[in-house]
Amino acid sequence: MINSCIYSGSVIHKRFKPKENFFKYKVFSLFLDLSELNELDDKLNFFSLNKFNLISFYEVDHGNRDGSSLLDWVKNNLSNNNVSTVNIRVKLLCYPRILGYVFNPLSVFFVYDQNENLISILYEVKNTFGEQHTYFFKVENQNKLIQNNCSKKFHVSPFIEMNCNYYFKILNPAQKLSVIIDQYDQKGKILFASQDGERSDLTSKNLMKSYLKHPLMTFKIISAIHFEAFKLWMKGIKFIKKKLKIKNNLTIEN
Repeated sequence: MINSCIYSGSVIHKRFKPKENFFKYKVFSLFLDLSELNELDDKLNFFSLNKFNLISFYEVDHGNRDGSSLLDWVKNNLSNNNVSTVNIRVKLLCYPRILGYVFNPLSVFFVYDQNENLISILYEVKNTFGEQHTYFFKVENQNKLIQNNCSKKFHVSPFIEMNCNYYFKILNPAQKLSVIIDQYDQKGKILFASQDGERSDLTSKNLMKSYLKHPLMTFKIISAIHFEAFKLWMKGIKFIKKKLKIKNNLTIEN
């Protein structure tokens, strides 16, 4: 039985200040059990691992971004932070490549122990400059709703200062998916971002149905990001120049 699945739903971004801005679009994401990648490559039509297809997944898009094993990358980070890797299962929520292209503003690694308890979450954030930062959290309780918070350590939007805090709220994925990020500065909430979704089995049929509903989804995502940035600029919001260049980094959060 395949544990990996598809989540179909919507992404919402709402900016509160200094000028309001709102957008929403439909998406589908893959929720991939990293131990099943080769099996999915063998079994699914229209899908390939680390090579071009209508829909594909490349390990080079995540983790060390050098094409090495993502499962090993997660295990190394867990071991380095005193988290057991015995019989763990790692699942990754992300957009797939469509016709060879993808941009993932946020990808989330969920790490489960042998009893299917969630023990760690890694929030992998990318910007449009080709950079990436991963926020690593241990999960101390087994509530259905997981909440994490930390200071912002990575330049994402050129219209938001670095002196901010993130508040993550995420449901342990089951039939429904919910990921919420609230961003605050010293004067209050700046941004609300969310992704919701409904689960379906990862089969060739469902993969094709998802593609036909969203044939240019990954191109639409990057286009929407730049279009919304243009709208913010037209509204007179200050452009903030990026000070540091970070190709790939990871921080351990409490």
